[in-house]
Amino acid sequence: MFLTTISRYEVYMKDVSPTPLAFPHALSDLQKARKSPRQARSAATVEAILSATIQLLTREEHGHVTTTRVAERAGVSIGTIYQYFPHKRALLFAVLKSHLDEIVASVEAVSNNSSGYKLKIISDRLVSAFLEIRINNIAASRAIYLLASDLDTAALLADVLCRLRNAVAIALSAATDANFEDIDVVSSMICATLSGTTRTVLEREDSEALEVIALQLPVLCRAYLEAVAVR
Repeated sequence: MFLTTISRYEVYMKDVSPTPLAFPHALSDLQKARKSPRQARSAATVEAILSATIQLLTREEHGHVTTTRVAERAGVSIGTIYQYFPHKRALLFAVLKSHLDEIVASVEAVSNNSSGYKLKIISDRLVSAFLEIRINNIAASRAIYLLASDLDTAALLADVLCRLRNAVAIALSAATDANFEDIDVVSSMICATLSGTTRTVLEREDSEALEVIALQLPVLCRAYLEAVAVR
């Protein structure tokens, strides 16, 4: 899912543009939602639709999920779904985007509350925030992860990557006991480490690997940050 298409050189890029100009074929009109909910009731309806879609995706491949079945599970009419999503592809893209937005929001919450903390604590909190969304429901995360290969995700992933890098950089910059010569490179490496290790779990659906990563990933990130920090 997130960062699945990261290249070797992309880790060191400092200006990843999430705009359609940078990725002319990404986020095409075919994947855009028809409209965004503006009232609480409409937002609840869209949430129910997205939740129903995820529930179906955890049971079978997305190729077998239809808007009709989603409507039945969400308890809405098929017409209601089409009010927001013109077709299934737009619906699946919305599910992926919602999941990625949750991950970013979780990391940004840590970033916004890192002042006064030491590097070790900030590192552990960043890892925990990233893992929280991904592993709380591993079946749902894996189902959503598999969507990326069939959707145009370049612009979306670039935007997510940029936001995550910024959040991690801000958090690390707040450490009371460490500085970094190139905070952009360091934040990029942390993001690549977090995404790469969790991607392995999502691909293998290995519960034992999940337990290992949950225990070892904080140690890995902590050791790297300690090694490159300037005291």
